[in-house]
Amino acid sequence: MLNQQVKEKLHDGVVIPAHPLALTKDRKLDEIRQRALTRYYIESGAGGVAVGVHTTQFEIRDPRFNLYEKVMSLAIEEIEKAQLSEIFIKVGGISGPIEQAIQEAKFIKAIGYDFGLLSMGGLTSYSEGELLKRTERIAEVIPIFGFYLQPSVGGRVLSYEFWKEFAEIPNIHAIKIAPFNRYQSLDVVRAVCQSSRNEEIAIYTGNDDNIVNDLLTTYRFDVAGKKVEKPIVGGLLGHWAVWTKKTVELFKQIQSVKDQGEIPGELLTLGQEITDANAAFFDAKNQFKGCIAGINEVLTRQGLLQGNECLLDKERLSPGQAEEIDRVYAAYPHLNDDEFVRHHLKNWLD
Repeated sequence: MLNQQVKEKLHDGVVIPAHPLALTKDRKLDEIRQRALTRYYIESGAGGVAVGVHTTQFEIRDPRFNLYEKVMSLAIEEIEKAQLSEIFIKVGGISGPIEQAIQEAKFIKAIGYDFGLLSMGGLTSYSEGELLKRTERIAEVIPIFGFYLQPSVGGRVLSYEFWKEFAEIPNIHAIKIAPFNRYQSLDVVRAVCQSSRNEEIAIYTGNDDNIVNDLLTTYRFDVAGKKVEKPIVGGLLGHWAVWTKKTVELFKQIQSVKDQGEIPGELLTLGQEITDANAAFFDAKNQFKGCIAGINEVLTRQGLLQGNECLLDKERLSPGQAEEIDRVYAAYPHLNDDEFVRHHLKNWLD
């Protein structure tokens, strides 16, 4: 079910931004800026995009807003218009109970998405066994990109045994690890290494608090007396929804030094700076309450969005968060791509 070229690109490792939702001041879909965001990620050199995920706001599925199909389709239209010469990985978010998830999977598969990023969020009544059965059903429809979402934004803690069984499900090709927890991240990679499908599954970081370290790390485990290694080859991240051009440059640098087997200390320092910036954007001091609004705020400052509004009024910047964003903007000017955005913004908005 998976195109071989897409599979190779996935395993090589790419930058996949988690696509935000562009809204007008009165919280209606801003189609022009929604399209502009997709163009921004393409022209920044990202290797793919993930739409309909946490950063896009899960509420696009709510009948009050009814935006899921429209938003998912807009991204595909812009990717097709770009007529790219290289593979561009298209990941569509899937969530909800089994029947809802299956319908979403069928829809995104039909319009051209390569993978479904399968969220386990909100399914508190499901046992781990039921989550696995749900995954098997959806994997019959579309290739799966697994997703370990941190509990503070709607995820749940899942056992090592869960991930070991998860990795055995046919048509699972990648897992995004995003528990923001080293032990739980380790569970996933160890489970994949112990799986009979360990060579079929690519590991992507979603740990926005540890991006550079994750990308520099190759895990090694003893499996039946043999050493099995598993690198984190790429990332699918909300943090990469902003300053994406600089992210792509950094990712290429990381790939280069990792191939050489030597890690400059400066990269580790840069990783700490990125984590500091992420703490401001994601509102870490307030348990990530302002994470989506924070990303939108940065994009607003760059001119890509009209404002930081979200579909739900409760999704807003926390007190002091704007000042924290001011601080990291001033502290790390080498991390932003504002000049690149200024140069291209008019064309993206046309």
